[in-house]
Amino acid sequence: MRMDIGAVAPEAYKAMLGVERYLHSSALPSQVLELVKLRASQINGCAYCVHMHSSDMKKSGEPDERIWGVAAWRETPSFTPAERAALALTEEATRLADSTGVSDEAWGEAAKYFDDAQLAALVVAIATINAWNRVAVTTHKEPGA
Repeated sequence: MRMDIGAVAPEAYKAMLGVERYLHSSALPSQVLELVKLRASQINGCAYCVHMHSSDMKKSGEPDERIWGVAAWRETPSFTPAERAALALTEEATRLADSTGVSDEAWGEAAKYFDDAQLAALVVAIATINAWNRVAVTTHKEPGA
């Protein structure tokens, strides 16, 4: 690992952990939160976060088929319409540089399944996991470490 951000910049690290506490206490279903974290981490190529979130999902009782299926969620029948909407929003918000932003279609679909508080938490979750991915990839954080 290149650097331990938590040791070098503890206040920044604590602030990010504060956002995590908010997310885990929010009305966003924990399964959706973990799906979002795993999918964004896959897109961003963050091996550390993919390992952590797939392991967390396994420990929480998620079946292997759902964990493995996140990478191909559109072709996998294991996800609910709400989870699909969250995954679509995650992909568009994570790939901002490759698009013109988040489409009204993706936003509208998510808004069908999540109330304003949940939708706000979903947006914060997507932003936060993208930040964590960038920290872990930049510092070469090792999976399982």
